[in-house]
Amino acid sequence: MPELPEVETTRRGLAPHVEGRRVANVVLRRPDLRWPIPYEVVTLLPGQRVTAVRRRAKYLLLDTAAGSALLHLGMSGSLRVLPADAPVRAHDHVDIALEPSGRQGARVLRFNDPRRFGCLLWQPPGETHELLADLGPEPLSDQFDGDYLFALSRGRSAPVKTFLMDQRVVVGVGNIYVAEALFAAGISPLRAAGKVSRERYQRLAEEIRRILGHAIERGGTTLRDFLAPDGAPGYFEQELSAYGRGGEPCPRCGRPLKQASIGQRTTVWCGRCQK
Repeated sequence: MPELPEVETTRRGLAPHVEGRRVANVVLRRPDLRWPIPYEVVTLLPGQRVTAVRRRAKYLLLDTAAGSALLHLGMSGSLRVLPADAPVRAHDHVDIALEPSGRQGARVLRFNDPRRFGCLLWQPPGETHELLADLGPEPLSDQFDGDYLFALSRGRSAPVKTFLMDQRVVVGVGNIYVAEALFAAGISPLRAAGKVSRERYQRLAEEIRRILGHAIERGGTTLRDFLAPDGAPGYFEQELSAYGRGGEPCPRCGRPLKQASIGQRTTVWCGRCQK
């Protein structure tokens, strides 16, 4: 599943080509992805102008006056802006056709999803879809800082890694970036969330923001089937310090990095540098 930086990279890539464009029509080559595609996508979206392309957690929203198309890329989905006559490939399940605008001719926003774990849903204006209702703050927002994490973590015995991957605590900080932030902050993923000090949470929040911001600029990772809207891969994978490096030397002290499963997710850390 694409992480937050991959989804944000997709949003930034789509926005200049989609915002302000009117939807000509919607073509569904199958009626469902992970869930059935609501009839509103076909009946309400055509004729509407896309006012904004937003991201909430790992979801993308195409806002219009009639409501918002809510998309998730699943395990291996992609959104590409293509010429209207671009040949249809295998697993191209949805086309959102865009009318010509200015010097740009007709385009199509094409949703390709080989495993069909993604989704295309509908959010009426002024409402919040149930998938977004109980999410925590964005990690790059002003609401997310060390004080917030410290206050929320008091009394919690779950490992700090599990705590950080709870979408009700903070959204979009997946396995890759939690591992990297904990390594950078020198905090063991095994430590109970309630046993981390305010000062250490302050450092951790800063590292999460720094690492995510850097990963967004680098286009995310290439650990999955992710491609940006222009077809370019990410490059952040080349800079990972902990994730996926179990048994390799720690970049700081040289000792072999430990690896275990926490919350059914592979976890890598340094037993010396992370306490």
